[in-house]
Amino acid sequence: MYRWQSWIAGLGMLVIMGAGCDGSTPEREAPGPDDETRYRLMREKMVKSQIEGRGVVDQRVLAVLRKVPRHRFVPLHLRERAYDDSALPIGEGQTISQPYIVGIMTELLGLEGDERVLEIGTGSGYQAAVLAKLVKHVYTIEILEPLATQAERRLKEMGYTNVTVRCADGYQGWPEVAPFDAIIVTAAPEKVPQPLVDQLRVGGRMAIPVGRFDQDLMLLVKEADGVREEQVIPVRFVPMTGKAGRR
Repeated sequence: MYRWQSWIAGLGMLVIMGAGCDGSTPEREAPGPDDETRYRLMREKMVKSQIEGRGVVDQRVLAVLRKVPRHRFVPLHLRERAYDDSALPIGEGQTISQPYIVGIMTELLGLEGDERVLEIGTGSGYQAAVLAKLVKHVYTIEILEPLATQAERRLKEMGYTNVTVRCADGYQGWPEVAPFDAIIVTAAPEKVPQPLVDQLRVGGRMAIPVGRFDQDLMLLVKEADGVREEQVIPVRFVPMTGKAGRR
């Protein structure tokens, strides 16, 4: 069971698909050797205090979070804050998720290494990069074209060859390449989208925030006779847009 302080720290923090942005787009600049050492130490501290310290125990997830350069997924002028315990603006009115939220949602998927995963809400591409080091292939959907384009370019430049980015309404999922072993959603619908349930294989797991005002991070496990649901922690995500926002 995750400790209550874990969600208290995350409550009110907007994650991917979040608000609060200065309108800038991520800039690219190659850090020097000294910078990379400093960033590595910052990642170690982030994982130990913010993620492992709040109850995430999956060693594969923790190892990947120590490796993926989170600072490469934020605007240049925010790189010194890349490992802070908070969400950060990435442009287009959106944010990169709080590190703890990335950690707990990834752990909930119960990944073993050979999965095909669908992500709804690409944002900066950071969550996709984390997943890409844990699974066979990541399919990720972003509704905002500028973010989809930036994330696709960034992931390719960083050598992530097992991530496919699509600009579309995530509510509909990606039926052409379904079923998926796991699905992760980073914006909150009022109800779990049925297309996503339909595209999850039997035995598959979905991590998704659900609710309009009072929201819960939910774990869904698709079983042969239905879907088992578990409330994990209270969260605060912005609403899912597209078809979900018109319902």
